[in-house]
Amino acid sequence: MCQVFVDIPNEVLYDTHMSATDAAAFVKQMVALGYYTHNNVSIGYCAKIAGMTEEEFITFLGQNRVSIFQFEDEAELARDYANA
Repeated sequence: MCQVFVDIPNEVLYDTHMSATDAAAFVKQMVALGYYTHNNVSIGYCAKIAGMTEEEFITFLGQNRVSIFQFEDEAELARDYANA
């Protein structure tokens, strides 16, 4: 497992009213969100990165207006709909 360390100025923590624990959780969630949206990493792995269950991560995606449904084009969506 890889660990990454991020230095966050105390002023940022003060301004955002975050504790170090809150900031660490926030960073994990944002990294997971980035991996999901930009690198096509699975929901399962991203949930682990974020320290969430898959269900919690799916909810988190919705809160950030990220769909779990990804289609290449309208034809793929139509095929999926027809097969439902």
